[in-house]
Amino acid sequence: MTEAPDRINVLWFLPTHGESRYLGTQEGGRHVDLAYLQQVARAADSLGYYGVLLPTGRSCEDSWVVASALVPTTQRLRFLVAVRPGLQSPTLAARMTATLDRLSGGRLLINVVTGGDPKENAGDGLHLSHAERYEVTDEFLDIYQRLLRGETVEHVGKHFNISDGRLIFPPHQAGGPPLYFGGSSEAGIEVAAKRVDKYLTWGEPPAAVREKIATVREAAARQGREVSFGIRLHVIARETTAEAWSAADRLISRLDDATIASAQKVFDRLDSVGQSRMRALHGGRRDKLEVSPNLWAGVGLVRGGAGTALVGDAATIAERIDEYRRAGCDSFILSGYPHLEEAYSFGELVLPLLPTVHPVRARGGANNMGPFGETIANEHRPVLQAAAS
Repeated sequence: MTEAPDRINVLWFLPTHGESRYLGTQEGGRHVDLAYLQQVARAADSLGYYGVLLPTGRSCEDSWVVASALVPTTQRLRFLVAVRPGLQSPTLAARMTATLDRLSGGRLLINVVTGGDPKENAGDGLHLSHAERYEVTDEFLDIYQRLLRGETVEHVGKHFNISDGRLIFPPHQAGGPPLYFGGSSEAGIEVAAKRVDKYLTWGEPPAAVREKIATVREAAARQGREVSFGIRLHVIARETTAEAWSAADRLISRLDDATIASAQKVFDRLDSVGQSRMRALHGGRRDKLEVSPNLWAGVGLVRGGAGTALVGDAATIAERIDEYRRAGCDSFILSGYPHLEEAYSFGELVLPLLPTVHPVRARGGANNMGPFGETIANEHRPVLQAAAS
């Protein structure tokens, strides 16, 4: 039986790989610099999001450097930053983790990233098969977690040989920050069952997510463990559902068939099971993109990774999120285009409707001048109208 959490965490996304109003084109593109990333982070912080995900890969600014730059400009926001088994040693990753966790006052979350584009991996000097990458991840996490717990590590394994591995300065969070991880293959699920705190899935229809959660929960139980669950989705929230679908259509309105075909060809070379599941939702076709009620796969025509968006008015999106909560998800990592504007749109329309663990800005909250609403003719406040009976 699926265990539904009572309350949820909602995170936003920092677009360190670029930003746009139209997918698959430079039109409406927005330069992403420190000032813009500060805007997005501060918006997420003030609106009450639990944290932000920073992507990783050669198409992105480095997530650790960006997080370090943004921690001092925010107050409560947590930063979900990637460790990369196979590209980092576990001891170096543990020192980086402990340092940023201390300097942020315990606002660090860790995203364990095993997969990736084989071509990109080769560019980073990583030449391992899918199965070997998960072997490395399992061994890496064993060492990494022991270090963060304060142990001195002696380890001789297939991929790592560690002598007198230890941390002098411990993390702020006892035992280290929680580990987030996504992997849809059997190897990925086994690593999740053994090592991580939160298993992440991309935004598949609720029935598929429910089935995946059951599989991971059973695998964890065989290890004598429990894990929690999160989901990665885009959102297009508007005051009416018609407006939201119009915004979805506009987002891909500059896409041509050649651009879609080129993107799908790139996805062909990936060995990610999760990416294959995303791609199967739309098959590269733009005529069948609503793959479940209010779940739109248009983003995945040209974007790797998370490829689906919840589309609708506030009440509709809140209900769709609640479907995933009832399926077992307690964490929602969201994004939308452009990320600054959509952070506000979702944060003001939908976030106050959700049963969040963390406090959020109240819907229609007051400004610092008292009564609600803009001053009329610069002289007086609007009268609060009573609701119609």
